[in-house]
Amino acid sequence: VASQIDFHARFGGVVPEIASRKHIEAICGVCDECFDVAASALGIERLTWRDLDSIAVTYAPGLVGALVVGVAFAKGAAWAAGKPFIGVNHLEGHLYANKIGAPDFQPPAVVSLVSGGNTMLVHMKGWGDYETLGTTIDDAVGEAFDKVAKALGLGYPGGPVISRYGAKGDPRAIAFPRAMMHSGDLRFSLSGLKTAVVTYINGEREAGRELNVPDICASFEAAVVDVQVAKAKRALDMTGARTLCVGGGVAANPVLRASYERMCSKAGVRLVLPPLSACGDNAGMIALVALDRFRQKKFFSFDFDAKAHVNLDEPY
Repeated sequence: VASQIDFHARFGGVVPEIASRKHIEAICGVCDECFDVAASALGIERLTWRDLDSIAVTYAPGLVGALVVGVAFAKGAAWAAGKPFIGVNHLEGHLYANKIGAPDFQPPAVVSLVSGGNTMLVHMKGWGDYETLGTTIDDAVGEAFDKVAKALGLGYPGGPVISRYGAKGDPRAIAFPRAMMHSGDLRFSLSGLKTAVVTYINGEREAGRELNVPDICASFEAAVVDVQVAKAKRALDMTGARTLCVGGGVAANPVLRASYERMCSKAGVRLVLPPLSACGDNAGMIALVALDRFRQKKFFSFDFDAKAHVNLDEPY
């Protein structure tokens, strides 16, 4: 409904202070628009806060300044309308996003969460029952895409533009490192790969050679995807799960999706992918989590606050 990418693009990434201010400016209009669209879809003239059963909001994890805006607004709306207040873990929302494209999906499953802020493998034993198997020890995948795109002068956000150039390049052209591919665990590291790509770019420029941007993008993508797929396969073998899910903004990457499809087909494992519209952060996935919590009567009190960091494995 509203995007603030243009405001962050000039800085090559999200600026927390700008994000918070833009949230404040947009939140009333965004909610009004959602009510109008929902009323039209339901075939009714008008929808108000009092027509809802409950009001839910993302409370963690993320940029706390932006989260605070949403939490304060939702609290105010819930209090004024006399409705229960539900807090939702943003990461759990990405797990539930898989229900949007596959309503029959049920755990157990291994979930690959890949976004601008998170890169992790989760064993989803049941709804609300999660075990984090491994996370990145430094950069997230989306963050690495943004930094490589910035080094190439391709703009922000990096994921879509690198995919676009990478589709025209040779993924075997440059041998970038596959960090922690054979570490024996399910942790990730993107910092070394990002540095290797930036070093290569600077070296080519210093040598006076013209950059082959498609080859750089394709080779970088291949290095990221190879590790993601290898670790996901290891997680499936370790847990015995017969379903792999993907969530987060990077789940929209066509090379990653195709590589997961090949791996799962070969392994005889079901692959569940959110539709492209549900890969990035969206309200639908948060509402799906909230619906379950509403049915379980798991409500938050009004003294609850936003949190920058939470452990997905701990029930809330």
